[in-house]
Amino acid sequence: MIVKKDRRLRVGMLGCGPIAQFAHLESCVKASNADLYAICDAAPDLLARMGATYEPRKMYGDYDEMLADPQLEAVIVATSDAYHVPMSIKALEAGKHVLCEKPIGVSVEEGEKLAEAVKRSGKVLQVGHMKRFDPALEAARDFVRDEMGEILALKAWYCDSTHRYTNTDAVQPLPITSKLAKKPGGNPKADLRQYFMLAHGSHLVDTARFLCGEITAVRARLNERFGASCWFVETEFANGALGHLDLTVAVRMDWHEGFQLYGENGSVIAKTFNPWYFRASEVDIFHEKDATSRKPLGADGHFFRRQLEGLADTVLDGAPQRGATVEDGLASIRAMVAIARSVESGARVELANVTGAV
Repeated sequence: MIVKKDRRLRVGMLGCGPIAQFAHLESCVKASNADLYAICDAAPDLLARMGATYEPRKMYGDYDEMLADPQLEAVIVATSDAYHVPMSIKALEAGKHVLCEKPIGVSVEEGEKLAEAVKRSGKVLQVGHMKRFDPALEAARDFVRDEMGEILALKAWYCDSTHRYTNTDAVQPLPITSKLAKKPGGNPKADLRQYFMLAHGSHLVDTARFLCGEITAVRARLNERFGASCWFVETEFANGALGHLDLTVAVRMDWHEGFQLYGENGSVIAKTFNPWYFRASEVDIFHEKDATSRKPLGADGHFFRRQLEGLADTVLDGAPQRGATVEDGLASIRAMVAIARSVESGARVELANVTGAV
């Protein structure tokens, strides 16, 4: 049951393609403290279809016109990766808050440019790392922060499945597409190493940072065989913990994602599901003090709606930002760039020293 609050964030959607249809448009409709005020897309047929379905108050074919609307308070940037930084900066300069899909950019310099724009604007920018709003992972993070004590090690994996689209096609409606959709030049999948790291590795890196804090250095290896890619990443955290990250695209099995986390006063084991099931992770939190385990249910698995509500809480009520900040987004880019450079050189790479693109 949807219960709307009296004061709600007026949100504009930039881009009405698949990610908006699968995640963000519904989130605006269901959010307790936000409304879908406006939508914007360069394809007039897609704009009309989404307007008829979701009934925003305003529809725009021009982004600058939407940003000029004084009633608009925030923008969800749900476009191709290449547009994330320039469209986010435009929104910030127009005085709007931003929820930007991940990754926030493909290079360190892009991330730094966006971070500077956020600082100048005084507005809130949240990166769409929606796994931070998985209620079971939040419970795990709370245990790590409040009770676990020192962290010894993290083993985390994110393994896309060869059966992924068979699974998702069974539960998702077909997206509405348009031949008039605006697309960046070139093929974003031409460089599969970069594409897989940006699309999937960004989630793995951010989950590691969400649980264990800053990553300071990595040493990575990549194995590419029979059309599959596997990165094994030895990870050093600022708090002294060690990590092992496994990014594999794609495993010959079901979706395989989760982690094992070992600490001074307990451990956590987690299994995370294909995100389009909207199902919270299964988490087992073990307390050493009384040798008991706890498994939070996490009944509300709509991470995309919950992340929008988190942004609205911060903007409307001044609540601390729960989602990923622009600094978190930049740190993810640095980690992915460091992994790429380490694969190329075979050497240990410190994140503070990296530049360039993934």
